[in-house]
Amino acid sequence: MTTRKKELKQLGNPTEYHFDYTPEVLEAFENKHPDNDYWVRFNCPEFTSLCPITGQPDFAEIRISYIPDKLMVESKSLKLYLFSFRNHGDFHEDCVNIIMKDLIRLMNPKYIEVTGIFTPRGGISIWPYANYGRKNTKYEQLAERRLFHHNEE
Repeated sequence: MTTRKKELKQLGNPTEYHFDYTPEVLEAFENKHPDNDYWVRFNCPEFTSLCPITGQPDFAEIRISYIPDKLMVESKSLKLYLFSFRNHGDFHEDCVNIIMKDLIRLMNPKYIEVTGIFTPRGGISIWPYANYGRKNTKYEQLAERRLFHHNEE
């Protein structure tokens, strides 16, 4: 337990909030079951960012699902990371892709998908979806299948 505590800077320490995009707050820890394929899902129903044109707030539910390999994202650091979008200006599609790519850099998961369920503004809601499966593996095939059928689930 003390080894894990040394690796993780956020967990168990006072919370420092960042008010603009701060990917460096993300932390990972060792997966104790890297030989098992299993899903980890996070749901952030209170995600906010800013429209890069108008500066108006955008609200969304962000869903992150992944199949870990050797590393997993630590949940407090993920909360702080998602909170850091609060004053960040990007389009909905950009936010979803940025989140996915940052998590790939952090963990190198076997598979990951990120969905943004943004609340309507002007009568239109936008639900971007991005996914990734490790190249030349069954996870790449999973990514293709889920990409083309994600609205059916």
